[in-house]
Amino acid sequence: MRTISWPDGHKYAATISFDFDAEEVWIGENPANAQKPGVLSQGAYGARVGVPLILKLLQKHGVTATFFVCGRDAERHPDAVRAIVAAGHELAHHGYTHTNPTELSPEAEREELVRGLEVLRGLGGEISGYRSPSWELTAHTLDLLTANGFTYSSNRLDDIFPYELPGTELVELPVSWILDDAPHFWFANDTWEKTIRSPREVLDVWLPEIDGIAQLGGHVMITAHPMLIGRPSRLAMLDQVITHLLETGAWICTAAEAAAEVPR
Repeated sequence: MRTISWPDGHKYAATISFDFDAEEVWIGENPANAQKPGVLSQGAYGARVGVPLILKLLQKHGVTATFFVCGRDAERHPDAVRAIVAAGHELAHHGYTHTNPTELSPEAEREELVRGLEVLRGLGGEISGYRSPSWELTAHTLDLLTANGFTYSSNRLDDIFPYELPGTELVELPVSWILDDAPHFWFANDTWEKTIRSPREVLDVWLPEIDGIAQLGGHVMITAHPMLIGRPSRLAMLDQVITHLLETGAWICTAAEAAAEVPR
């Protein structure tokens, strides 16, 4: 198993990342939702309420996070994106629309990447990372990322350490469903198909996984969504998670900072 010596003698590293999807995730899942204000309001909550509360919580702990943002959501909520940048957090790419790249032609995938990049840079972001809306890539994605100046991808589920993607100069920062809030909290009011779990249950899943990664000296990638984690009870849970990370010796860093630690 590979190892990484984290800065300042920290036992392990952790990135608190947010997939800032807002309304676009609902439209990407079902274009008909564009005409359903009730459905879209679930995403709007993340931008209007979730992001300000999250920024306040991160400031309380003095930690810096990474926000993966859809370009169209950034256009809808530019003030929320500017507030993220002003607070010193990292902006990263999450598509222009929330569309699975495997459903796009090579040219459409390139247009999605470039257009989203232009929007985020226009709002003050220095963009070096990409997370697909679906955690899925095509045969063209890595070349597109390299050609457009990206340094890391965060889409695969195959490790607990960041690593250099073979044949590229890109670093992969693996994700996992177990440390994503969506499998636990996602509920769609147009289908009524999912069960909402309690914060206590999710803590019972997250904390042992964090501790296991810590024992191996790896990298914890928390993936959360402002519209989900931004509810008051879940913010209290995230508060406990951040406290636990700090108390157990984590180096809490942005995704870009974690990628920079990978030996080349």
